[in-house]
Amino acid sequence: MPTGAVRDVVSALTTRPQAQVLVIGGGINGIATFRDLALQGVDVVLVERNDYCSGASAASSHMIHGGVRYLENGEFRLVRESVTERNGLLRIAPHYVKPLQTTIPIYSTFSGILSAPLRFLTHKSGTPKERGAALIKVGMVLYDSFSRDGGTVPRHVFHGRKKSLATLPQLNPGIKYTATYFDASVHEPERLALDVLHDGLAVGDTARAANYVEAVGSNENGVVLRDTVSGTEFTFNADVVVNASGPWTDLTNEALGDETAYMGGTKGSHIVLDNPALLAAAAGREMFFEHKDGRIVLIYPLNGKVMVGTTDLEADIREPAVCTSEEIDYFFDLIGNVFPKIAVDRSQIVFSFSGVRPLPKHDDLQPGFVSRDYRIVAGKLGKADLLSLVGGKWTTFRALAAHISADVLDILGRPRTVDTKNIEIGGGRNYPRTPQARDNWITAHSGFVGKERATQLFERYGTRAVEVIDAIDDGDDTPLRTSSEYTVLEIEHIVATESVVHIDDVLLRRTNLAFTGAVTVELLEELVEIASRVLGWQQERRDDEIRHATTLLANAHGVHLAHSADVATK
Repeated sequence: MPTGAVRDVVSALTTRPQAQVLVIGGGINGIATFRDLALQGVDVVLVERNDYCSGASAASSHMIHGGVRYLENGEFRLVRESVTERNGLLRIAPHYVKPLQTTIPIYSTFSGILSAPLRFLTHKSGTPKERGAALIKVGMVLYDSFSRDGGTVPRHVFHGRKKSLATLPQLNPGIKYTATYFDASVHEPERLALDVLHDGLAVGDTARAANYVEAVGSNENGVVLRDTVSGTEFTFNADVVVNASGPWTDLTNEALGDETAYMGGTKGSHIVLDNPALLAAAAGREMFFEHKDGRIVLIYPLNGKVMVGTTDLEADIREPAVCTSEEIDYFFDLIGNVFPKIAVDRSQIVFSFSGVRPLPKHDDLQPGFVSRDYRIVAGKLGKADLLSLVGGKWTTFRALAAHISADVLDILGRPRTVDTKNIEIGGGRNYPRTPQARDNWITAHSGFVGKERATQLFERYGTRAVEVIDAIDDGDDTPLRTSSEYTVLEIEHIVATESVVHIDDVLLRRTNLAFTGAVTVELLEELVEIASRVLGWQQERRDDEIRHATTLLANAHGVHLAHSADVATK
């Protein structure tokens, strides 16, 4: 896109600056609300001030889970809904949501049996007391009871010390038991969000969306929007405004002239380690447990690396959330508690990330006890109805969107015409469910690209891989000079069709190149070169993109780019 050119998505808004509904916030909950309303035939627009899924939604633990620990908070409604939605996503988004075997190491039998009811009643942590086998067993039985839909995932199992160490020999020999159950993983959450967005946009002209468009104010004619790329401002009119800006909900309302104090999010950080010994020790399963300070943490094999998290600290939403040195020390301590023989050090960290959870204001309540449930608060913005979303998490995005959509439809006086519960998402549509069906799909779509490449694309995009295959079918599908993971034509397709505005959109959210520590100086330069051909960037813009991405990776993710030759010699 030439410098100063009006983006097509912005032109679509300025040409017709009105809709029935304006959704502000392009995280997973805003995107899902957009999709739900679009499928009902509502004229709906979504705007996001940065890139899609770049805020709180980009800082998740990559889990789709029922929230076993929420039982202790008494949030039974949320657990039931979460388990139901987890099971549903395994069906409707099988290309990105997969069963996740999860193991809890347990060091005592009865510890916490008396303190847990006190935590349940008072929501105060007090002196940390780890949860023993008896208490965890009760939780597992309750958790299983919420999952009764024909065995989407297996029931939990308990093992004693001998069998646990035989299965996971690197575990702390001081364990007494392990409890193993299944939740679900989402290895590529940003790509799942893009699929949800794609489904909404596929409806047609009544569904419009633009990233890098910010709500900066309001007047008698509607909401004032600003294209953050060009700086252009325009007024947009809607009957209903949905504020789904996550932890920034109060700041968005403040910008719109409606001061609120709904939010009180906490910071959660993660690190990603390139540590083959730790990866092997986890044996493909997530280790999910209570650390000695009472905080629930995880060690999680992901994309050939190991992700470790998370913290739960008070945060100022006006300040950037970054993973601190103290948090890294904390993560190393918890790894040593579970796998004491495995050495870890800072040189193995290939990526770190941090975000603020969109939790409600909680005053002096301990962060771990703040409700993970959500609510929708109704208000007015001039003549428009204003709905503010407080809370929400990845697992429940479909159900949450259905709830917001129901409120919007009531305001508009429209009936619900589509139930999204069983509508497959993006590349999960017509997904082959058996090994034979999968092999048949890949064989049928091998054609020019060959079976190995068709398999790679299928695993990356699900059945939407056919769109990439069609795009590269007539060209030379040459791998990148600096990475064998992607080809030039695939990156061109991503840049041309997936609302890429900056090169970090590609590094962080359209691919997992940054997450896995694959970005080098040369790779960044090559990606900018490809994007320039598609978007018409001139040399000044190319230099700006390289400079911006380099700074962002260093400051927000602890990634200091090296040259390919230096990486190869490590």
